[in-house]
Amino acid sequence: MTYRPDEERYGRDIYNRSGNSGLLLPQVSLGLWHNFGHVDDFATGRETILTAFDHGIIHFDLANNYGPPPGSAEENFGKILRNDLHPYRDELVISTKAGYRMWDGPYGEWGSRKYLLASLDQSLKRMGLEYVDIFYSHRFDPDTPLEETMTALADTVRMGKALYVGISNYDADTTRRAAEILESLGTPCVIHQARYSMLDRWVEKGLLDTLEEKGIGCIAFSPLAQGLLTNKYLKKIPKDSRAARPYGFLQRSAITPQLVEALRKLNALAAERGQSLAQMALAWVLKDPRVTAVLIGARNKEQLLDSFKCIENTDFSAEELEMIDTILAGAR
Repeated sequence: MTYRPDEERYGRDIYNRSGNSGLLLPQVSLGLWHNFGHVDDFATGRETILTAFDHGIIHFDLANNYGPPPGSAEENFGKILRNDLHPYRDELVISTKAGYRMWDGPYGEWGSRKYLLASLDQSLKRMGLEYVDIFYSHRFDPDTPLEETMTALADTVRMGKALYVGISNYDADTTRRAAEILESLGTPCVIHQARYSMLDRWVEKGLLDTLEEKGIGCIAFSPLAQGLLTNKYLKKIPKDSRAARPYGFLQRSAITPQLVEALRKLNALAAERGQSLAQMALAWVLKDPRVTAVLIGARNKEQLLDSFKCIENTDFSAEELEMIDTILAGAR
């Protein structure tokens, strides 16, 4: 059956400008880090992606190693592009990254020119694309000159293989240096993808200020802290949760009694605001005007739609913010 997107899709999300660029991103974007690899159900992933587009979520974020296995999220997304979303390619913002380990040998990870350009070519092939909208350096390489990494990014734009470039997981000082190199090359850094949530606030220690100063947007990944900031873990670890999986980054050991108690209190506060815990956690990240968008992960369309409702209330009183800080202080 031929897919036809909802004609009302552009009245549902909010689109923010990424820094000083012309790049507009939906306030809620969909990350394909988990749930879209070959180990996952393809039909569910397809339904989730198409539901996202029906709600104005036009930004789909990938990386070369997303899966598992690595590369399979791009392959599955490429199949959905060919079969369903190809007529709407010019409405989409598709991003990918390179930096973490993808293949064996000295050129299978980090930030060398050889690795970045080879990885982007492989990503384009997996997705069946001529270009991506954003290409990121996924992490800083301490052993490769930053000039080499940034020049490789700029050259992807000159070659027509990317429209914009960004960086991810860079600290404030390195971000400043990277931005200045890219400015000198005539290809500005338009976005920084950083881990940010109520439980992980490292970006508040200088990075957000640097991004504002340099006119760079911020898109937050893991705003729900790998699912911790949801109602999943209020009682026990569900069998189908990330913490129960033998692979991934969320470990059972992270779910301490102190954290569970804090999550229960946050859940009660969210209920007072008329939100789920996940909705409040996403809204909390979006409250900062320096944050362009949040990247949500979704196991199915129901999770996606629940998270999407966060945009209905991103205002917090001073008392609520103080209460959140007090609650989380007890979880440390």
